[in-house]
This record gives sequence, structure tokens and C-alpha cells, in this order.
Amino acid sequence: SSGINAEWPLRPGMSYKKLTERPIAGGLWFQCTMTLPAKGRGCHLITEHLEKVKELEEYKVGLCHIILLHTSASLTLNENWDPNVRNDMEMMLNKIAPEEGIKYTHTCEGPDDMPAHVKSTVIGSEITIPIHNGKLTLGRWQGLWLCEHRNCAGTRKIVITLSGAPITN
Repeated sequence: SSGINAEWPLRPGMSYKKLTERPIAGGLWFQCTMTLPAKGRGCHLITEHLEKVKELEEYKVGLCHIILLHTSASLTLNENWDPNVRNDMEMMLNKIAPEEGIKYTHTCEGPDDMPAHVKSTVIGSEITIPIHNGKLTLGRWQGLWLCEHRNCAGTRKIVITLSGAPITN
């Protein structure tokens, strides 16, 4: 059997490939926290930090869920090659939620705080990435960004949860 529901046929240009021959029995869970070093304002590539989680190697197939435990920064998947994309994203985010020209009522933490909350809400604070054969499954040009929206932020903490089927020998 092809694994495709007959009521959902592939259309021209679509393809389907099994990454596991059949469902794998047995679930494996792992969770850790990671403190990321303080970064300046902007979008920063942090994929390499995730790839250092040794427990990823134990998963045949699964999911890596990352949540950022802060409300003035965000996580997103985007371009990992050209740093100009990250610079342009910071420029566009500042146009979407500027510090000046809008009369925010939440101002007790400084002029960059409320725009940081807006940016965090727009982008989001969690990402789920598939795992296959012990590695994160990302597109060739994809990387995980920490988008730091504050001018003088400190370290940032993430919780990483891995779930899936173990590699069996």
C-alpha cells in the first residue's frame, strides 16, 4: 500500500515518500532547558545551539518542540545563509511595531518594551521541528532564529521537549 488515502490523491507536482517503513512502537520523551547567551537587539541564528542537544541522536522519528520563556523575544524559522535577511527582518519589525509615534499605555519598562511584546505576539514564542534519524529536519536554507526585541536584554531561556520513537539497533 502506498500510504496515501485514496480520497486524497496526489496532484501534479506533489510527491509522497515514507520516512519510516511502518509506525514505530514505543515512545521516548526527553526535556531540558537551555539558557542562550545575551544577544543585542535583532534576529540571531541559534540552530547550532539546538543541534548540540545530544539526546536528538536517540530518535528515529519524532518532534522537537522549543518554547521561549519570555514575552519580549520570539522564535521563528527562516533564512540561515544571508545575514542581510535577519537585518531586513529587524528593520521590518521596527516598522510594524515602532517605538515612537504610537501612544502606548504600557511604558513602565521603557520605550522598547511594548513594541517587543507586539513583535513577540506577531512572530510567536514556540516552534516544532521534525526529527529524522537523530537530526532536526530543516530545509537547506532554514535555521532557527531568536528574535531579540529589547535593546538591553539578558540571557534567554528555552525549554526543549523531544518526543518520538527511538532508534533501534
